[in-house]
Amino acid sequence: MSGWGELLPWRPMDDGTRYPIPEEAGHGWASSFPEFRSTPALRIRGSLQDFLKNVSSEQVRAWDLSIPPLQREVGEVLLDDSSATDYTAILEYELPLEFRRPDVVLLMGGAVLVLELKGRRHANRADIDQAAGYVRDLKAYHRECADRPVHGAVVLTDASGYVGSDAGIHVLGIDAVDSLAHELNVHDVRAILIPGRFLASDAYRPLPSLIESARALFENGDLPHIHRAAAATDPALHRISEIIHEAARTQSRRLILLTGVPGSGKTLVGLQVAHARWLDDVAVDRGDGKPSAPAVFLSGNGPLVQVLQYELKSAGGGGKAFVRGVKEYVNTYSRSHHLVPPEHVLIFDEAQRAFDAAMVAEKHPEHGEGLSEPEHFIEFAERVPGWCVVIGLIGTGQEIHTGEEGGSIQWRRAVERSRAGGWYTHASPGLRGEFGDLDRSSIEPALSLDEELRYHVADDNHVHVAHLLEGSAPGGLLPLAQALERQAYHLRITRDLAEAGDYLRQRYRDDPTARFGLIASSKDRVLPRFGVNNDFQSTKRVHFGPWYGEGDGDYLGRSCRALRECVTEFGAQGLELDATLLAWGTDFIRERGRWTNEYARGYQKRWMVKDPFRLRLNAYRVLLTRARDATVVFVPPLPVLDETYEYSGRQDSACSLRS
Repeated sequence: MSGWGELLPWRPMDDGTRYPIPEEAGHGWASSFPEFRSTPALRIRGSLQDFLKNVSSEQVRAWDLSIPPLQREVGEVLLDDSSATDYTAILEYELPLEFRRPDVVLLMGGAVLVLELKGRRHANRADIDQAAGYVRDLKAYHRECADRPVHGAVVLTDASGYVGSDAGIHVLGIDAVDSLAHELNVHDVRAILIPGRFLASDAYRPLPSLIESARALFENGDLPHIHRAAAATDPALHRISEIIHEAARTQSRRLILLTGVPGSGKTLVGLQVAHARWLDDVAVDRGDGKPSAPAVFLSGNGPLVQVLQYELKSAGGGGKAFVRGVKEYVNTYSRSHHLVPPEHVLIFDEAQRAFDAAMVAEKHPEHGEGLSEPEHFIEFAERVPGWCVVIGLIGTGQEIHTGEEGGSIQWRRAVERSRAGGWYTHASPGLRGEFGDLDRSSIEPALSLDEELRYHVADDNHVHVAHLLEGSAPGGLLPLAQALERQAYHLRITRDLAEAGDYLRQRYRDDPTARFGLIASSKDRVLPRFGVNNDFQSTKRVHFGPWYGEGDGDYLGRSCRALRECVTEFGAQGLELDATLLAWGTDFIRERGRWTNEYARGYQKRWMVKDPFRLRLNAYRVLLTRARDATVVFVPPLPVLDETYEYSGRQDSACSLRS
């Protein structure tokens, strides 16, 4: 189908000019309400088939059953509303840069109504949450929807009348679409929606995932321009650039410590510093006539390194040069004090997880210097001639490994014990207690990332998780959970693992790019009895690259979407999924009104663990903050977990998977 160019003349814009529908707009049908009502249903269906190709016979039958009643409802709107001749009906609108397609989008005056059609009598939780996700994303990422009402509805072809509202999403039979359109206030806006503007390919810019962003940096040297992400991270990037250029100009050595809540973009900031083009002017020729790369991105997070290298190799090679492991870096430069890093900017991701001296000695017994990882990095940097900058990216409350409990204070000790001296430290306000009284230091607000980007428009998931785990919410958890629900971040809980899996498969059935997977704590003892293989041998066999990167087409079943293999906090930290199925174990449970880790598996090196309870709490903090859309919690039906289920589930009846 040709879309608007064939069906309608060009429409006047509000500024008097003419605006054609872009030819590349991704949709199966777009026309005015009168044209949609009067066009034969078979022609509309043929257009949808031409657009989508190779659709199933079930999909064709669904169109045949839904298009005529939709035409009837549009006709009722035309009779009821004299302005409706300028309204627009869009079917199978493919969100630019994505594969998702809302079934129907109606542009009514200055408002948008998204309809998800379901061939059944009752809506389930996945239906409602899917529609809520479309509403959220149009509001957050579509240029034409930012300041307009966007409504969502689940339309049940086997029901009749208006059924009700759930989490802001209307549920109704297809015969009630006209009534809903009448009830919605579509005229109280400044300007009508121009269909050409709405359908323009550059009108929708979704927030990319970590992996998508890394690919964009690798392929283009820059990130897609996303206003919300740029507004949150640009101040930090600008300040870091200033400090690096100042260090180069003054031939000095600087330590930068950037902090951020989970999902705030710390890793993306580090990747941009290492691989964006705005540091090319400080690249230094070391004598071979070819300037080296100005920065290197290093991570102690093995799964993150594996996933990024796997994805970037799939995109065309170069993954190992793009991101490197801390362990290998320490190995290389600890063997010989004569080796000099070629880069002047060393970026340490997850710097709060840097190993203390005891763990370095355990992991690298051949070196024998008795230094922590921060001390090693400061010493490596001091070998670099002229100037150097070390950047530590610090996540709060995410120390989960034995040997990581030293925290960010280790970086202070490293600069204080520096052999060369002269280091100047730039730290975020959250580190004032550790670095505020340090000589040659400054506390800089730009180095704090407080806005959660991972969760789309949900602002305070980390606050909700903190109160859930710390038990410190003055007004209880209910207001926080309700606020997240209104922002289309979904918290769901069940005692049926199959039910949880069915919800995720239904929710993302039409989105092959979505990633959802099974995660659990490494210290639980009972989950394998319920089909969650979180034991050491099973999780050791997981290949993180395919697990995060592959979809349903992976015939080996390695994809997270298969819900077969489980990753623990060690395989999830620093990475993200669209949704997680978190199997809650017995290693961290509610008992007599408090959390306890009494039933957790023991640590192999007990003598190295300072606070096992804090490590368990941090593990669940990591597990609860991995999902961009929804966290589904499975609590096994064991009496010892009853209080945990009641405590987590009582916050909101909508948390249940059953509608």
